[in-house]
Amino acid sequence: MNKIEHIGIAVKDLDLSCDLYEKLLGSPAYKRELVASEKVATAFFKTGENKIELLAATAENSPIATFIAKKGEGIHHIAFDVEDIYAEMERLRKAGFILLNDEPKPGADHKLICFLHPKGTNGVLIELCQERNDTEKINDTGNG
Repeated sequence: MNKIEHIGIAVKDLDLSCDLYEKLLGSPAYKRELVASEKVATAFFKTGENKIELLAATAENSPIATFIAKKGEGIHHIAFDVEDIYAEMERLRKAGFILLNDEPKPGADHKLICFLHPKGTNGVLIELCQERNDTEKINDTGNG
């Protein structure tokens, strides 16, 4: 794993939360995006080398809606940048971690993603991210 790619924060209202983070960080979101496959709307902020992703549910059965119903708004996940998501998934699977998907899937901000089950990571949802190769064949469902 190379570095923390971003911290994901679950929010109820993306517009209100964007206003809050714009004031907090002193700059607007650099990107907003719908990720249809995850039923989520996202906004990305950058401060120095660090990124924050705000996530708001677009459907009642969204994983973000479920998270907020159980835990309220707040930190949802920590994402790590990886060189080769396939190799990293295999390494972690062999090390005994539970992966929430068998194959990487398209995510926001032009990434391939995979999540690790929080039961095996001290209650923290971990996301693996790799910059998407435009020539790679994936099932893209309406996201950037």
